[in-house]
This record gives sequence, C-alpha cells and structure tokens, in this order.
Amino acid sequence: MTHWEIFFFFMFIAFIYSSVGFGGGSSYLAILALYALPFKEIRFIALVCNIIVVTGGTIIFIRKKQVDWKKIIPLVVISVPMAFLGARLKISQTTFFILLGCSLIVAAIMLWIQNNAVQSMEEPEAKPNILRDGLLGGAIGFLSGMVGIGGGIFLSPLLNLMRWDNSKKIAATASIFILVNSIAGIAGQLYAIPSDFDTKRIIILCFAVLIGGQIGSRMGAIKFNLRVVRRVTAVLVFLAGIEVLIRHISFKFY
Repeated sequence: MTHWEIFFFFMFIAFIYSSVGFGGGSSYLAILALYALPFKEIRFIALVCNIIVVTGGTIIFIRKKQVDWKKIIPLVVISVPMAFLGARLKISQTTFFILLGCSLIVAAIMLWIQNNAVQSMEEPEAKPNILRDGLLGGAIGFLSGMVGIGGGIFLSPLLNLMRWDNSKKIAATASIFILVNSIAGIAGQLYAIPSDFDTKRIIILCFAVLIGGQIGSRMGAIKFNLRVVRRVTAVLVFLAGIEVLIRHISFKFY
C-alpha cells in the first residue's frame, strides 16, 4: 500500500463512527474512491472494515445489556436477504458512485436533524410495529447492499425520529444491523471479487479500523456527548457525498 495516510484516515473514521454505533462504511468508500481504487474492491473493503468495527461495539452493547433482541429481529429478518440481493444487483461504476453520493447527502441531513428527536431515557417509546420495522429494515438493507455499506447511518436517524427507543439502544441496534447486513453484502459480492485483490492493503486497513473502532466504541459508550458526535459525523458524511458527486458527475459529462 503506497498511500499510508489512508491508514490514519481509516483509524479516525472508525473512531468517530463507532462512538455512535456505526461502522463507517460510507466514509471508507468515499476515501477509497478518492484514490481511484478498483470499483469492486472498495465495496468489499468497506464491508469488511464495517464488520470489524461494529463487532467490537456490538459486544460492548450486549455486555452493557443495551440490546433488545425482540425489537431488533423484525428489522433484520428481512434486511439480511434484501442486502444480499442488493449486493448481487449489477450496476455500472458511474451509477454506483452517483447513488453513493446521493445516499451520503441524504444520510447526513437525517443524521443532523435527528438530534432534535433523540429522547432521554425517561421519555416514552413508540409502540412496537413488526410490519413497519420489517419493511423499513428491508428497504434499507436493499439500498445498503447496492451501495456497499451496513445501513446503520440510514437506520439510526429514522429510529430516533420515530422515537423507537432511547439513544443508547438505538446505537446498539444500529451496530447489530450493520453487522448482519455487511455480512450479507459480502456474501452477495463474492462472485465479483477481482482476482488481483490486494490482500496486503485490506489487512493494513482492517488493522487501522480495529484500533480506531475499539477506542471509539468504549469512549462512545461511556463518555462522549452523542449529540456533538452526530453533528461532526453528519458534516463529514455530507462533505464526502458532495465530493463523490462532483468527481463522478464531472467525469460523466467531460
């Protein structure tokens, strides 16, 4: 890997995203796209890094008893097969990057405004709705499979706006959602992995997100002001989305 600064970018992204229960797949994709790495390889790398980051966070959330399995199952039971199908869908490189850029911008806006809807532990939660949660999980899972991210950056703001649960349990739900959908996305991409895949690069980047993710998960679960972290994350995601669109829409027209 010639561009060693990517190691530190990935470590920082994992640190920020893991503190709010995300894997960072969207920003991994944006960074890798800037370095013009192979289209199919960057999606695979982003999902593997997602899994490493959210696995640590998921374990911490489970240990702290912040996981409500009864509420999570309806979200993931449809999202997993839909993420697999989304990953199997064949799209062009230009279409992929335009879809990614638009998705990042929408996710950033949702992430920014969700702070107004995050409730405290004492506020009442919305009543469970299995059908609604299943359809929501399925739709986000399919989009996530196409784009190559875990989907938590879409799910978490929506759950907060719906007053689905308190912020800690939503972060835990997002971690599990990202984990299972990233695994499904990788399974759907196995047929398209390039033969000249750079093994050294992925090992180095996985090590970077392992370090950043472990630190971020622990600090997010204990100390961080989640409102501030969400704002920072929203800005980073928005800028990444704009950058991806500028580069690839310009390339298409010129």
